[in-house]
Amino acid sequence: MIRWLTWLLVALLAALLAGCEDEAPPAPSQGFAGLGAKAGNFVQASPGTRLRFPEDHGPHPDYRLEWWYLTANLEDTAGEPLGVQWTLFRQAQQPPAERPEAPAPWAADQLWMAHIAVSRGDTHRVAERFARGGSRDSDPERDQAGVTAAPFRAWLDDWTMASRVGESDRDALSRLEVVATAEHEGAHFGYRLSLDAEGPLVRHGENGFSQKSADGQGSIYVSQPFYRVSGEVTLAGESRRVTGSAWLDREWSSQLLGPDQAGWDWFSLHLADGHRLMAFRLRGGGEDGGDYFSGSWITPEGETTPLDDDSLALEPLASSAVAGRTLPTRWRLRLPDQGLDLTVEAPHADRWMATTVSYWEGAVEVTDHASGAPLGRGYLEMTGY
Repeated sequence: MIRWLTWLLVALLAALLAGCEDEAPPAPSQGFAGLGAKAGNFVQASPGTRLRFPEDHGPHPDYRLEWWYLTANLEDTAGEPLGVQWTLFRQAQQPPAERPEAPAPWAADQLWMAHIAVSRGDTHRVAERFARGGSRDSDPERDQAGVTAAPFRAWLDDWTMASRVGESDRDALSRLEVVATAEHEGAHFGYRLSLDAEGPLVRHGENGFSQKSADGQGSIYVSQPFYRVSGEVTLAGESRRVTGSAWLDREWSSQLLGPDQAGWDWFSLHLADGHRLMAFRLRGGGEDGGDYFSGSWITPEGETTPLDDDSLALEPLASSAVAGRTLPTRWRLRLPDQGLDLTVEAPHADRWMATTVSYWEGAVEVTDHASGAPLGRGYLEMTGY
């Protein structure tokens, strides 16, 4: 969905990387995390943007921010659930036309941030890394972080997402290998996963333009929600074979939100009958100052129906105390046109991402609201709480 980078974080990183640790970073200018700030001379996402693949699997330096965002619902050979996340964020320092002809030796056109997470039961492990990269004269393959479109590869250090496609007639994201490892209190956690798509890429909104407020802000938003996963997950130093499903989001923009939007609640759901559902509520930015709702109903064949506040209803039902905050971890989600009335609940509430910019991200279970019958699983992200 609306995956994110914050201008506050970027300002902090820029100060640190320039050796200015004693200078206080400026506060974000507008909206949640500054994502409502004006786009300036960056290209703004807009309806009618023509998508081209495999080029659009790579970076878009004319846009201010971008992400490659994977979540996966897995289980081991004993049937115990696990969850994983792999995310790479890109932040441009200035539009290409404004970059100096003779940059300083340590200048970088892009800043990068990566997150990984592994969850099982009450255990939730998170790691974060930062890098500079992408200067105009650099060799991408030698940069500490970056993305190449052909062959597709995204990385920060040894946290990598790379295409396993050899045939030129197949989409580069249809087969991936995702690898990451980190350490917590002397014990390793991480994963090595193989992803195989069993359906096509999905374009959200208006042929890929996903509007995020009544004022027209938005992003270019494409997903691959059809991955079948196999591989190995390590947690607390113990490795387990796993299988399951995954969802990859690709999104880029220069002004993602409106200035009065406080955060969002985003769902990616795999239903047992083969349908997929993406839905989000942006808190603020709707008509008359209300919330803004959007989503996509995706058939097993990949046909997509856009959803709005007339065809989608999201209602918090219960909250949990997490990391000193109160967050809604049980929801009612209704799709009248599909005849669905769902309960979406996090079986483990403590999935706080205690990263530099913190948020909640975790697995959820989907049941019929009336009967409680299991209908699927997925992921929920919540920001701004």
